[in-house]
Amino acid sequence: MALGKQVEDSLKEAEASLRNALAFAARQERPIVCSQIAKMINEIDNIGSFDGILDKLEEMNNGKEKF
Repeated sequence: MALGKQVEDSLKEAEASLRNALAFAARQERPIVCSQIAKMINEIDNIGSFDGILDKLEEMNNGKEKF
């Protein structure tokens, strides 16, 4: 099951906001702050990737018998 449209849109919005925060943080905050914001951006990106992988695995499994 793919991510719902609202969830996908909300994740994209959150990622855009975090990228904006990272741009400001890069100018005036400590490196650890930038690192943590970058990790959050990465985690949001991973949600979509993992969901796509799980969809493909489900498709592969649908035509086969379960052991």
